[in-house]
Amino acid sequence: MQVLATILFVLSGIGFILGLRMLGRAETARKGNLVSAAGMGSAVLGTLLVILDERRGMAIEGAANASSEALLYVAGGLLVGVLVGIPAARLVKMTSMPEMVAIFNGFGGAASLLVGWGTFQRASTSHRAARSAIDAVEGSPVSVEVSSSLTSWLGALGGGEGHFIAATIFLAILIGGVTFTGSLIAFGKLSGFIPTRPVLYKGQNFVNGLLLLIIVGAGVLLVMNPEESWVLPACIGLSFVLGVAAVIPIGGGDMPVVISLLNSYSGLAACAAGFATNNLLLIIVGALVGASGIILTRIMCLAMNRSLTNVLFSGFGSVTTQAAGEKGEQKEARSMGPGEAYYVLEAASSVLIVPGYGMAVAQAQHAVKELADRLEANGCEVKFAVHPVAGRMPGHMNVLLAEANVPYEQLAEIDDVNPSMETVDVALVIGANDVVNPDAKNEPSSPLYGMPIVEVDRARNVFILKRSLRSGFAGVENPLFFLENATMIFGDAKATIEALVGEFKSD
Repeated sequence: MQVLATILFVLSGIGFILGLRMLGRAETARKGNLVSAAGMGSAVLGTLLVILDERRGMAIEGAANASSEALLYVAGGLLVGVLVGIPAARLVKMTSMPEMVAIFNGFGGAASLLVGWGTFQRASTSHRAARSAIDAVEGSPVSVEVSSSLTSWLGALGGGEGHFIAATIFLAILIGGVTFTGSLIAFGKLSGFIPTRPVLYKGQNFVNGLLLLIIVGAGVLLVMNPEESWVLPACIGLSFVLGVAAVIPIGGGDMPVVISLLNSYSGLAACAAGFATNNLLLIIVGALVGASGIILTRIMCLAMNRSLTNVLFSGFGSVTTQAAGEKGEQKEARSMGPGEAYYVLEAASSVLIVPGYGMAVAQAQHAVKELADRLEANGCEVKFAVHPVAGRMPGHMNVLLAEANVPYEQLAEIDDVNPSMETVDVALVIGANDVVNPDAKNEPSSPLYGMPIVEVDRARNVFILKRSLRSGFAGVENPLFFLENATMIFGDAKATIEALVGEFKSD
């Protein structure tokens, strides 16, 4: 049974590595997801075999029923997971996908915390039982045998390897707790339950730093003296508080970075839990998730031209700039309807589509794909400029466009489209705001200053599909709306795109 479990664990690790690699390309991402899911199934089955083998080998009273009891626990967990996971995956809206990812990160952190907690409680119980057994047979030949059989658990609570195990338990609890409550706050900000603006107060960074020092001190006490029963609950509670305190001051515009960072945290927590339980597969998987999350976080930070420190501690979005129409001379944004915009698009030889969260809210990706097809049939070159931080999570726009079967070849990065922006006849901005804000390159006082953007303001014509002139998720006003080459098309993005498609059909 152990050999079979090992084989399943190896297959699981291979599945995770291959799945992660396949997720890196749009054309293989769907298969990569299935391969990863198969790897997780293999890991669960292998874990079940290990549990059954351990229970079978226990030479204690009630061992005959232990295997069936363990089977019921695992089967029950699988059943609950299936009953919750399948409906959630099928019913979740694409607009709610960032919130779902945030919840997944939180559950991953909570799972690692519970593993660390359970490992500690199991070690503590065995430690107390061992002491009682040794004391009861002190002086007899049996005492040596009893002491030897319980060495592994006694080692978990003191001396040498025991300190390392206690340290990994503490890390699993700390990182898992921070990930859990931090992800809940991120979920609240993405859902609108919590204000998206940074929640700040004087001396906040000092308080958060002091809280972290207190937690580290409690962790040192836990490692050096794990028999102090109050330390573990204190560490759990403080980790929950730190998760809230760390995420609440971060503005909504930085949520893509926060989600990828919390994803990394969940992997690091799992890795620590793997060391605590001596589970090699958990260590490997946790390291994969942690490393990929850190890499993605760095990519997100580079896309905004900001450091991770700036994201975590600057309170981005707490200070906003005025719109161009509010500076000095009052200006008005030009607007037109889909019928008028059609004539410009019909005559265009090149169109650049810039999708944003507004496209996700309107669920307009399929209509956008149909419009792109109509434009191409009319002899127009169509490209999609996907900014790395467009939407509410990394890759949000890529997922939406892939769902609508937009060819991967039509997707372009900002470095590919910006140099030739003057040759673009029409830049069609669909719900995007912060990623096309010209203040990011022109206004040093803007919070967005320095962030690479899709420079649609240099296109010959800019059509902006929005419901209003309100600022974007970052809370920063956009002077693009008032430029001479920019025209607003107010209304629901899907209805507007469908109206444009209707004009092409009737032509």
